[in-house]
Formats: sequence, structure tokens, C-alpha cells
Amino acid sequence: MHKTIALIARHHTAGIETVLQELVEFLLAQGHQLFFEADTAMHIKREGVLAQVAPMSVTEIGLNADLAIVLGGDGTMLGIARQLAPFDIPLIGVNQGRLGFMTDISRDRMIPAVTAILSGNYKSERRSMLEGRVIRNGAPIFFGLAVNDVVVARGSGAGMVELRVDVDDHFMYNQRSDGLILATPTGSTAYSLSAGGPLMHPSLRGIVLVPIAPHALSNRPIVVPETSEILIEVKNGRDISINFDMQTFTSLMPRDRISVRRSQHTVTFLHPVGWSYYDTLREKLHWNEIPTFERSPVV
Repeated sequence: MHKTIALIARHHTAGIETVLQELVEFLLAQGHQLFFEADTAMHIKREGVLAQVAPMSVTEIGLNADLAIVLGGDGTMLGIARQLAPFDIPLIGVNQGRLGFMTDISRDRMIPAVTAILSGNYKSERRSMLEGRVIRNGAPIFFGLAVNDVVVARGSGAGMVELRVDVDDHFMYNQRSDGLILATPTGSTAYSLSAGGPLMHPSLRGIVLVPIAPHALSNRPIVVPETSEILIEVKNGRDISINFDMQTFTSLMPRDRISVRRSQHTVTFLHPVGWSYYDTLREKLHWNEIPTFERSPVV
């Protein structure tokens, strides 16, 4: 079955045109209709076979494409996943970055993996998202979606921020810290993990709350049901901001309130048959490396 496929690439990656040329030649030979995401088309050298692929806006991709292939790192995938989430377009990730928790297909396996997926041999995985609204003086002033996390944090030169956190209209705690991370299971391997949060399998339904360098060591990470509505009030602090996946930002002021809940939108990843979340963790977190220890001499 011929498909309409959108191609999104991290355009500042060295040699990305070579990778795109190989993929485009293969897909055109299979009879698929291809489009470049407009920003990708603008920043790559569209020569030879790449000149045959027309640009298309994200909205047009959402309305017309059957799937999208993303060549880049997790940051590239996060950016396009948020934009395409309202259209429910499945995503295939080819890793051109460093970690690759979401762009899981290696460069050398690109053609065989894409061939298998387009032939119907794949594992489909649906991931939850978060949405957040900033409310100031009773009116919403900012809205954002997140695949990984929503983060309220102080600036580098500012002191601690004081936050009040309520879950489903129940007061949970006041907190003095450098900020607060609210992460999806997908985001549990991102900033949340570096701040001491737990790993969550993507199929679990929960939202992780992780304080960033809390003043009181008793402020520990907690996982709440994904049906929860989390309300954060900025009680005090300066140079505070909120970000969504570290890619969209807005500044916050004392008395601002942030409402965070699970989004109605989800992200669908298509993986090659045999893909395993545990294999990804083992590879990316180096669980496969067995440490060597010097043995102390026996006295």
C-alpha cells in the first residue's frame, strides 16, 4: 500500500542530506508520496532527488500524511510530536542524535527497519502527554503541551522559588526548591531522572512530580494518577519560568497558578518488531556494562 509520508530532519546535522537522499530514493522507488516538513525543506540543500520532494506545513502534514519519519535526536522528535499530536500521525524515529530514547532506529538499520514497518511489521506504542495552562489574575495567559515534562524553575541567578501544590483540590505541600518537574512516563528518563525521579514504564498511567534541589530533604518524588489535575501556585520567588519539553517557555510571577493535567492527545511511535523498552534502557543507561573492581590484596 502506497503511503503519504512526511520527512522531518534535524537540519544542522552534518551529512543529513546524504541520509535523506538514501531514504528518499528508497521511498520514491517504492511508490510512496513524500513531503518535507517546511522548516526541514528550508534549511537543507535540496539538490538532485531531494529537489523532487515538495515542502508542506505541519498542519498540511497533519491533514494529509499517513505517517512521519523523523531523522534527528529526541529533541527533534519532541518538537514535531507536540505539533502533530492533534492529528494523531504515527511517528518513526531514526536516530541522528546522542541518546535516542524516542528516535530508536539506528542509521545503519534505517532502510531495513523502515521497509519492515511500511510492510506492516511493526510494534505500535501510544504515549501520554501533559497539557498546562498558566493563569494570571483569573485569566489564562499561556498554554503548552509536553511529551516529556512541564518544568517550573528559577533562573540561574535567582534564589529559591516557593510553590504550593494541590492535587485534585487536595493540598499536598508547600515547597521551597529550585523548581518542580511534572513528567510523563516517557519523560521519566529525561530531566526527571537526573533530578532523582523514578523510571516509569511508558505503559504505566501516572504523572511524576519531582522537586529540583528541595530545601527540605523530606520533599521526595511522588507519582500521582494520570487522571489528576495538579495546581501549582507561585508563592514567592523571582526570575521564574515554566517550560514544556525545554522548548517552549513563558515567565511567571508570584500568585500565578499553573494547572497541569493529562492531555487528550497522545503520541504514537512505530517501532520495528522485536523492539523492547528494556533494551533501550540497557543501551542508553549503560546497564550492559559490567563494572570492574580492583581486588584488594589478601593480608
